[in-house]
Amino acid sequence: MNEKFGKEYKLCSKKVMTAVFEKGKTEKNYPFVLRYLDTDLKTNTCFQIVISVPKRRFKKAVDRNRIKRLIREAVRKNKHIIEQSMTENQPQLALFLIYTGNKEEPYQKIYDKIEALFLRLVKNRA
Repeated sequence: MNEKFGKEYKLCSKKVMTAVFEKGKTEKNYPFVLRYLDTDLKTNTCFQIVISVPKRRFKKAVDRNRIKRLIREAVRKNKHIIEQSMTENQPQLALFLIYTGNKEEPYQKIYDKIEALFLRLVKNRA
């Protein structure tokens, strides 16, 4: 099982990000909101993701960066859930993950919530 989470998994296209918010669907699992859209991406990965921690809730960049680092690690460990569910003819996924909590959660809670969110995403797409 490949647990790499390199640059090809990061969503950088502003057009795709805008489309995710305009046409995409939403899954919620506190403290996360996951917006997603079936689309054609320019990579050979089955999904690309943006991780967002609002400046409004976490004023210090140190806090935002730490939360993003924890979330990235949890996504890296759980990405197999999405990858195993994808078939050859299914379109790729553009994901936008927003952290909505007011305080930093412990890593294990973040891991469990992202796992549950990905499982719900896979179930709803099937």
